[in-house]
Amino acid sequence: MSVKFAVLGAGRIGQVHARAVASVEGATLVAVSDAVEAAARKVADSYGCDIRSIDQIASSGDVDAVIICTPTDTHADLIEQFAHAGKAVFCEKPIDLSLPRVRQALKTVEDEGGTLMVGFNRRFDPDFMAVKAAIDAGRVGDVEMVTITSRDPGAPPLDYIKSSGGIFRDMTIHDFDMARWLLGEEVESVMAQASVLTDPAIGEAGDYDSVNVILRTAMGKQAIITNSRRATYGYDQRIEVLGSDGMVSARNMAEANIELAGKDGFATPPLLNFFMTRYVAAYANEIAAFVASVAEGAATPTTGHDGLMALALADAAVLSVQEGRAVKVSEITG
Repeated sequence: MSVKFAVLGAGRIGQVHARAVASVEGATLVAVSDAVEAAARKVADSYGCDIRSIDQIASSGDVDAVIICTPTDTHADLIEQFAHAGKAVFCEKPIDLSLPRVRQALKTVEDEGGTLMVGFNRRFDPDFMAVKAAIDAGRVGDVEMVTITSRDPGAPPLDYIKSSGGIFRDMTIHDFDMARWLLGEEVESVMAQASVLTDPAIGEAGDYDSVNVILRTAMGKQAIITNSRRATYGYDQRIEVLGSDGMVSARNMAEANIELAGKDGFATPPLLNFFMTRYVAAYANEIAAFVASVAEGAATPTTGHDGLMALALADAAVLSVQEGRAVKVSEITG
């Protein structure tokens, strides 16, 4: 079975997913929609698909699934629209910035018997998958501590920051999902610190650019997350998992896996510069997993519940910064 896709939103992440669909066996991109015609035309010309309105896509008989890459405040409405239309839905994170609205959208999907996958692409990175496989195989014993480093080479535009929901809901949310996945159990409490160290304009926009978070489970397992909007040396993405019998880690990815030596010492190529190059394989693997779920009628590997819990941890981190204390996740989820 070939799953026929439409991409909603032809901006940066929409283009990434269009490329992923084109690279995956069993997936075909048949339509794209964007309010900016030039953006839609770029995707249509690149992949030979139609340009259609969102309503046209919802009623299209040749579309099995949609990938939602539109602004965050449209995600929940589109999830509901396409669940009612009988289309499988892949939605970029977050589902919404409001937990009650997320719950409402998930209820609609459940009532319709629909399929929903939330875009946490880092679970599908080959190196991170190998880390998880080592944990599941018992290679490091019982997981005790997880350390996640995620630093961007530069901040997004201020207009984006103002509408993003803040660094915890936009950037750290990926790391919250990774922490839950690697810890293997739910987080009980969140302690966060946040500062503006890289650009005063980010603070003036009501956000932070430098954050650290400690997550703790009921069993006492910990995850430490460190984020920055500025890493002058490239896109810094590392994971380390300490267990009772050992440690497993995933290092950064450079432009080439080589080391040069000369009279001035040792040197390596620069790191891959941003998510569009660092996570090419992850995005393709993610869409391939979604295709398999749709084709087989099976559960998706990243679910609406995963999206809900990652947002709850982000909300807990915001409250922790505001009140200067550890926040129980149950305070957020009720």
